[in-house]
Amino acid sequence: MNKLGFDKWIVVITVVTASLLQLIDTSIVNVTLTQMMGNLGCTLADISWVVTGYTTSNVIMITLSGWMSARMGRKNYFIASIVLFTVASIFCGTSTTITQLIIFRIIQGIGGGGLLSTAQSILITTFPREDIGMANAIFGIGVIVGPTIGPTLGGYLTDHLSWHWVFFVNVPVGIVATILSLLYITEGEHQVKAGKMDWFALALLVSFIGCLQVVLEKGESEDWFETRYITVLTVTSIVSGIIFVWRELWVDNPIVNLRLFKERNFALGSVFGFIQGVGLYASVFIIPVFCQSMLGYTAQDTGWILMPGSLASGIMMPFVGAMLRNEKISPVFLTGIGFTLFIVFMWLLSGINLNTTAMDFFWPLIIRGIGMGLLFIPLTTITVNKLHNRDMPQGTALSNMLRQLGGSFGIALMTTAVSIRSLFHYSRLGEHQTIYNPGTFNRLHSLGGLFAGVKGTNVINDQSKAIAALQGEVYRQAMILTYNDVFLLVGIFFAVCIPLLLLFRVKKKQKEAGAKEMEMVVEM
Repeated sequence: MNKLGFDKWIVVITVVTASLLQLIDTSIVNVTLTQMMGNLGCTLADISWVVTGYTTSNVIMITLSGWMSARMGRKNYFIASIVLFTVASIFCGTSTTITQLIIFRIIQGIGGGGLLSTAQSILITTFPREDIGMANAIFGIGVIVGPTIGPTLGGYLTDHLSWHWVFFVNVPVGIVATILSLLYITEGEHQVKAGKMDWFALALLVSFIGCLQVVLEKGESEDWFETRYITVLTVTSIVSGIIFVWRELWVDNPIVNLRLFKERNFALGSVFGFIQGVGLYASVFIIPVFCQSMLGYTAQDTGWILMPGSLASGIMMPFVGAMLRNEKISPVFLTGIGFTLFIVFMWLLSGINLNTTAMDFFWPLIIRGIGMGLLFIPLTTITVNKLHNRDMPQGTALSNMLRQLGGSFGIALMTTAVSIRSLFHYSRLGEHQTIYNPGTFNRLHSLGGLFAGVKGTNVINDQSKAIAALQGEVYRQAMILTYNDVFLLVGIFFAVCIPLLLLFRVKKKQKEAGAKEMEMVVEM
């Protein structure tokens, strides 16, 4: 391989390595929260801010990453983000109080927010157009597999070492990524010079996204608008968002270039990115919850269940890139197939029950993985193919931000749906569980006889245990029905969105679009 070839593949390795830092850390902490609670002596409400603080600062910085890249220089900002993320990881791992951990997680999110979108921009402007497809295919494998590795790696480190190591594991990766970035990353040829920081707009952005993210993260656990501070944050987010949009459309040098939405396909593609985030993040959230709460799987077991589907998605990407080189194949058509496969995946899982095994997830998740491969690349092709290279940092930042927000909305909607539907099904099933129901009476009698065989018990205790056991069975059946409903709900949501693909304008001749077809692979 010649020197140029060596350099470009080193850049691929560098951006994938750096992106994995951010992608893995979005999920690696979730499986260690219980251990953190015990070690730091805090409540569940306190420890949840470790996740909320990271995601909030992360989304804000994803939105700002285009402006920051232009202001500091793409290479400088990318390296600074890696260094900040790595240093914050060290302080997270050495935290001795919950307050320290939350503060350093927020800082870690600030560093992580600059990695993914900037990495995409680096790929676009570093590689010759004929090599962009393969480079992004490899990059996409890292993007897809990263979030899947998180829970498995986090569970392993926590079980065999301690929760501190879910942060310390970032340090060697961060050091390697920093060195490679210093040696091989270059500035783009179409670097845009940013204007001065609009501090008023920045305050509005932080208020808008920060409040919205907290509402989405905390809303369901706080009973939504029954809690005063959730209502206040919701109103604050709406007002701040409206003023922020007006401000950015009015000033000459906005920190977030909302004028890019004037381009029809970019606007539609960003909306579909939000829709994609809702469905994909919701499904990724529901499956681990079901496996661990209903089937008793560990985080590591769940990670292994999800892995084949993620690998299938990564393997699909080079094939999708090759298909898009054919002028006769429309990216809208491929996106429609991706949505259809995702609906099939949801339909297959809508019949899961307590007898479902790990193998029952295999083929549905393979179908989902293939569908994701057909969704990501064609959709981003349509979204960014008319953007100039100078607008790509802002474009990737906006699309990633909307996808992240879509994911937050998806998870919030799913947790709320689970809460509402579980209460509905439990009430409906509970209506038939009376002593006047022969089936219920016989079941209680059978359970009572079972507990009567235990020494040291009496009739009253036996009856109480039998009633509690029956209530547990009713609850489990109610939850099975609930998860079935939720999978169907997401599938119906995607089905309703398919006709909207017809709104895209894609020319038959795609010579110019083909040159940009694989310019970015977006976050799951």
